[in-house]
Amino acid sequence: MTDQPKVRLRGLYKIFGPRDKEMMTHVTAGMGKPELLEKHKHVLGLQDINVDMQAGEITVVMGLSGSGKSTLIRHLNRLIEPTAGEILVDGEDVMKLNAVDLRQRRQKKMSMVFQKFALLPHRTVLENAAMALEVQGVDKAEREKEGMKWLARVGLEGYENHYPAQLSGGMQQRVGIARALTSNSDIMLMDEAFSALDPLIRTDMQNLLLELQTELHKTIIFITHDLDEALKLADHLVILKDGAVVQQGEPQGILLNPADPYIEDFVSDINRARVLRVRSVMQPLDAGQSFAGDVQLNDNLESLIAVSGGDTSKTYRVMEDGEAVGQLDMRDLVKALVPRVSSSEAK
Repeated sequence: MTDQPKVRLRGLYKIFGPRDKEMMTHVTAGMGKPELLEKHKHVLGLQDINVDMQAGEITVVMGLSGSGKSTLIRHLNRLIEPTAGEILVDGEDVMKLNAVDLRQRRQKKMSMVFQKFALLPHRTVLENAAMALEVQGVDKAEREKEGMKWLARVGLEGYENHYPAQLSGGMQQRVGIARALTSNSDIMLMDEAFSALDPLIRTDMQNLLLELQTELHKTIIFITHDLDEALKLADHLVILKDGAVVQQGEPQGILLNPADPYIEDFVSDINRARVLRVRSVMQPLDAGQSFAGDVQLNDNLESLIAVSGGDTSKTYRVMEDGEAVGQLDMRDLVKALVPRVSSSEAK
């Protein structure tokens, strides 16, 4: 086991415009996105991004429109070239890859799931799912076998001979996920993958992704503008504003300890009882304490409120894999449900 992250970004900058290298002098001297655009007609896409993405985890990059999240994900496979900085995958500098090696990395190391599905309309569902292996030169029988396996896993068995236009939006995105899985890549890049779906279908797709991740332990970089989605999916959450990282870390920690007024505003309207987990508010186990019952480490607080009937005098023992790992006082739970006063409300 190595402590080296699967993907490491160091000092990553992207400035859009014909004199991007020249503009670095202004940006590193403190010039921000609005001023750079006004004075020099260049757009600051990313500013000094330093993020580690661990193997087997879902890293969610989120922010509002224009924050730089889609620009960031396109740097990982060099669909966009950075102005400055390092992009390391398994310790290898992606910027030093020649055209052949870069093509090999895109084909075998990274797969991508798009917001608009990106299926070929004239090809069947199976042909779309098996496309990554076709590009790699795998023979038809083997690639179709793999494609069928993953179509069945995402719930599309029996639809392999249909065409994309015959499927709903949610089903088309399942084909996109099956295609990414068929490639057998270590890293999945998902750019607003569920944003075009209706809310109920979107929830189903989120649940499917988490279910698959429990089995496969892929390294997933997921882009979204939706905080609820980010908090549900992320092992590591990175929040961008104007091309810069405002805060990053474990989602529960960000929700309980926003480091910036912008983040406080961002999380102020979240249903904290549904998002926060017992693990985030529990205390060390007191052997002499009597308990009203047992709860699980990863239960959300909403379920605990239901179990307790809202009685704040109760204390519960927290369990993980059959072992007691802590305790939760309902009074601590109530405190965790009260967000900090956001900067907009304080005015």
